[in-house]
Amino acid sequence: MAVERFGRRTLLLGAGALALTAACSSGKSGSDETHPDTVSTAYGPVRGERRDTGIAFLGIPFAQPPVGDLRFAAPEPPVPWVETRDCTRYGPTAQIKQLAEVTAIPEPSIPGDDILTANVFTPNPDKNAKLPVLVWIHGGGFVAGSPASPWYDGAAFNRDGVVLVSVGYRLGIEGFLHLDDAPDNRGVLDWIAALTWVRDNVAAFGGDPAKVTIAGQSAGGGAVWALMNTPSAKGLFRAGISESGALTQPNDRATAQAVSELFTKRTGMPATAAALRDVSKVALQDMEDKLRAPDPDGSAATMLGLAPFADGTLIPATSADVLKSGADQDIPLMIGFTAHEFNAASLSGAQPEITDATLPAALGALGFAPTTGDAFRLAYPGLTANQLAGQAQSDAVIRMPSYRAAEMRAGRDQPTWLYEFTWTSNAPKFQGQSFHCLDVPFAFDLLKARGVTAVAGDNPPQALADAVHRAWVAFVSNTDPGTAWPRYTLDRRETMIWSDAPHVQSDPFAAQRPIWLR
Repeated sequence: MAVERFGRRTLLLGAGALALTAACSSGKSGSDETHPDTVSTAYGPVRGERRDTGIAFLGIPFAQPPVGDLRFAAPEPPVPWVETRDCTRYGPTAQIKQLAEVTAIPEPSIPGDDILTANVFTPNPDKNAKLPVLVWIHGGGFVAGSPASPWYDGAAFNRDGVVLVSVGYRLGIEGFLHLDDAPDNRGVLDWIAALTWVRDNVAAFGGDPAKVTIAGQSAGGGAVWALMNTPSAKGLFRAGISESGALTQPNDRATAQAVSELFTKRTGMPATAAALRDVSKVALQDMEDKLRAPDPDGSAATMLGLAPFADGTLIPATSADVLKSGADQDIPLMIGFTAHEFNAASLSGAQPEITDATLPAALGALGFAPTTGDAFRLAYPGLTANQLAGQAQSDAVIRMPSYRAAEMRAGRDQPTWLYEFTWTSNAPKFQGQSFHCLDVPFAFDLLKARGVTAVAGDNPPQALADAVHRAWVAFVSNTDPGTAWPRYTLDRRETMIWSDAPHVQSDPFAAQRPIWLR
């Protein structure tokens, strides 16, 4: 019902500065109607900030703040305003603390309640411009992350004629914990509300609502996959990009219920909206930390347990069922992963070292048959048992599910483009690794953004960023990355390899296929 209400709404209706305040506030402008940086949305006028490549409108509400009775409800449309809102600073974030003490992507947390907002970066706020639109859904394991990251700035996309919209959404318990007295998949409902807002408002910012591509990395890539399999989202976008996506989601309903039961077991609180509605954000975060703590008692695993799941209504099928049946929407999809994703975790010393003797158990814990150790050694020759365990984790969580999706879609002749990002960092902490998140500033062409050299090292190759970003712009503009990158087909399995010298390789995962398609 909430989605329909959005659809029928009418016109009646860098850390430092980033952390200052909730930005999109109402205030008089005096000459708003002729102000060159002011746009009229369906809910009221907003004023942005002019930049070298366009105008940034930050923190525009696409739904009411999810507080009080709305905290665990489906999103409701914004309350209309008359005076021009000053939208020159990012709004509050659902994240109140980062996923880890140190994250690869700078992810500022901004306090406040108005978290369901969109940031629009446009080169030309002319309703007749009809520019292609990229809607970005941030990652963070569905429990963290921030749309206010400097790595998600739309400057380069604006330079190349694309409107970029980044969106916030409810995370963790508020967004994804199954509650007996609340709608399921509230975070997914937030994504749909944001896309509905884009459909109804992006033309005023120069975008074409018929040319919307959704994209995301990690959990954001999983969001793209979930939305492709959500009937209510049909027609709100025409293409998708899943960058190192969490494609093992949507989970099944049993997993969601097990996580809900574990929440009550570990916190002593009923898994109901009535019980949690008035719990403070800090206290709710503490409960979430208890839920997601390491699992000494053999309870249900909670890694990515707070995530989209097949509730039978909004999301009809699990990711596993979609892979078997081929039920995803027939839309163009660019999909891929980095070479090493989570391998660095096994080398950090934070986890017990895996030996030849313990490798079978480590593989079994990841869902592989313990006997696949020999197959992994053939696929990744020269790696130690500890390194193989790290590679197996990368494969299980990201690489294998993405490859399966590409194979499944290619078998039905659905337009699919597969890539592997293999360029490795020269930063001391990540040297020799093409790790999870490393490719994001290349796609956004933001190698000078804050925090990039800390993880990529000095002088990351601008030529590679040019190539990756150019392919993204082409795909968003034309639903095809260009003639230099062929579609993925089962007869050739041509895959773009993003390296110092980008090239297309035929069947680069032949050695992994016996493991990945088991």
